[in-house]
Amino acid sequence: MRGFAERAGRLVGQAPFKTLAKAQELERKGCEILHFEIGEPDFDTPRHVLDAGQGALMGGKTHYSSPDGLHDLRLAVCDEVERTRGYRPDIGQVLVTPGANPIIYFAVSCLAGPKDEVICPDPGFITYYAVLDYLGVKTVRVPLLEKNEFRMSPDHIRDRITKRTKLIILNSPQNPTGSVMCEEEIEEVAGIAEENDIYLLSDEIYGKLTYDTPHHSASVRDRCKERTILLDGFSKAYAMTGWRLGYSVAPEPLTKKMSLLLQTIVSCTTTFVQWGGVTALKGDQGCISDMMREFRERRDVIVSGLNGVNDISCVTPQGAFYVFPNIKKTGMTSQEFADHLLEELGIAVLPGTAFGPAGEGYIRMSYATSINTIEKAMKKMKEHF
Repeated sequence: MRGFAERAGRLVGQAPFKTLAKAQELERKGCEILHFEIGEPDFDTPRHVLDAGQGALMGGKTHYSSPDGLHDLRLAVCDEVERTRGYRPDIGQVLVTPGANPIIYFAVSCLAGPKDEVICPDPGFITYYAVLDYLGVKTVRVPLLEKNEFRMSPDHIRDRITKRTKLIILNSPQNPTGSVMCEEEIEEVAGIAEENDIYLLSDEIYGKLTYDTPHHSASVRDRCKERTILLDGFSKAYAMTGWRLGYSVAPEPLTKKMSLLLQTIVSCTTTFVQWGGVTALKGDQGCISDMMREFRERRDVIVSGLNGVNDISCVTPQGAFYVFPNIKKTGMTSQEFADHLLEELGIAVLPGTAFGPAGEGYIRMSYATSINTIEKAMKKMKEHF
């Protein structure tokens, strides 16, 4: 059999789905598994969004849309950015995508080559590393330190900039740690990008999911007209993970290039799904407040529970729905600890190293699950350890 292209060997997939597969195999054998591995809200998509998507589907909106996205949705994105970030982008800056993940691939593909460098948080979202590895771009990692509540340090970014740096990736609120950078830190990073004439990808997919620290967007500095790429979408805030709908706001020349790449790969984003997105942005936003009240309660229960387990400590996340507890005192590696929890206690979590080398000594737990499940897992861990 003929071999694959060399770059195909650099494809790694995503750890959450690998762990989910292992957990489901145990469930098929009759084991009870408590799931904390998948970063997905356990709430249903809001009823008015479902109705809009269904209405569009039944109303015959099943044909191609513009590759850039429906005009109505792009206008709704402009309204949304004006409402939440305080400036109004031009519609030509907006690109609608099948999920927010592709924006990472589109942006890096259009901006960086094999001899270039991209600065990323470590631990960080798995797709950053996967895309960079696949494209042969050098990943320059900025460690996120627990003593700084896992916030990305502008000084650490500045120290890693070289003449080959093409892009800085910023993620706040952050996956996997739940950290939220303060306005001053984000503005400093945006300033570093400006001073060095470097693109900045601001991943704000969890921007609506903050608790006590308000979200600030790096895109405010240049309104995405010069170097900032705003990444956002519908999966997390509107519990629309399966809809696969995202959008970017970027300088128009880059948006045009990314649109050409989108056309080349998928032609356009699913049309009736986009109509659901219009309703999500323009409709009642109370669903987010309701979800965040529940997430706050779950966060407080899981943080308190973890801090009550021998040899485990956990900082309180300020955003998203993840905790990143320190398990170093157990004497196990992150992978050993995650395997131990799954095999001995039936608790599915992810090792911190799934998100980069700096995640060693930690695990990630998603508390997008019921209070009952959280309390049950905490009881098991307290008794076991």
